[in-house]
Amino acid sequence: MPVFSCGGMRYQYKWQDISIEKIPPDNQANLEATVRRSLAVGINHIETARGYGSSEVQLGQILPHFPRESLIVQTKVSPVADANEFRQTVEESLANLRLEYVDLLSIHGINTPELLEYSIRAGGCLEVLRDLQRAGRIRHIGFSTHAPTEVIVQAIATDQFDYLNLHWYYINQVNWAAIEAARQHDMGVFIISPSDKGGMLYAPPPKLVDLCAPLSPLVFNDLFCLSHPQVHTLSIGAARPEDFDEHLKALPLLDRADQVLPEILHRLEQAAIAALGENWCKHWEVGLPALEDVPNQVNIRSILWLRNLAIAYDMTEYAQVRYNMLGNASHWFPGNKVGQTSELELLACLSRSPFADQIPALLEDAHNRLGGESVKRLSQQ
Repeated sequence: MPVFSCGGMRYQYKWQDISIEKIPPDNQANLEATVRRSLAVGINHIETARGYGSSEVQLGQILPHFPRESLIVQTKVSPVADANEFRQTVEESLANLRLEYVDLLSIHGINTPELLEYSIRAGGCLEVLRDLQRAGRIRHIGFSTHAPTEVIVQAIATDQFDYLNLHWYYINQVNWAAIEAARQHDMGVFIISPSDKGGMLYAPPPKLVDLCAPLSPLVFNDLFCLSHPQVHTLSIGAARPEDFDEHLKALPLLDRADQVLPEILHRLEQAAIAALGENWCKHWEVGLPALEDVPNQVNIRSILWLRNLAIAYDMTEYAQVRYNMLGNASHWFPGNKVGQTSELELLACLSRSPFADQIPALLEDAHNRLGGESVKRLSQQ
């Protein structure tokens, strides 16, 4: 695997299925140029999903023209209760890509215990993939996830998967236990969206730029992730050929990460302490309730985390986008905003937090800072 992957969710024409003859020539030309640039710089892992609208169909117009052994192709299909329906969707993905086999196929979005059960139970989605694997149409089987860490660890513990795609980057390291578990099971680790979900680092605020100097925030984050040997590849969700250029600046630094990173990490930590206080920075997550234990499923942890980013690093735009997605993103980004939940209701579930008496006001402050019009996931737009 290359240390960067060419993700396929930002260069496609539509988030809905559309026949190839309806794709504008300039859009298809841009996609093909992006893939060719990816391969030219050594990024031969091309990754997409059935849920990425026209991405598979468009890739199917170009991938068969390359030597098959030069490509590592991955697609992803979401688990459902009906294994026959899942099989039909996988067959559709394979037909779209116009390849005899895919190197990697992920069960896309094992985000809840129920979806994990759909995947691994007898007669479930995983059995469908095993059939296709025996037939030579799939080489390796993995899963992608936006789940709580404990659900990811449960999926890893089944010992049924070769690799996983998950979120982990500088601003959100909560899934480290899952990455360590994956290493124990000899699994490949693919980081989802380190540049976008990792902080919209292609358009960083000036404060973050200054803190990460002499690196750009994007290069810093790439280097931070890849400096951990448990991490194998980062997705670059390229929308155009030149989107690879900044990421490539991280490569000459990989062997010197231990010299380059410490000063930047220290500055980032000190900036957070200066803005939020040392006690809060070190202990804010202690004793926070699980989402299902909070009235109205207010996502307390995510709201406080987004407030931290807005205050410590001026990442207000990123925090606003994520905050206003709460309540609209289902299990992909679960939970709700503060809404009408009373302080008494919140206090009742915060008894284990050392900041219990402060958190209701902090949640209200977060809503005042970040609240706005609802935001939908890209696939809903």
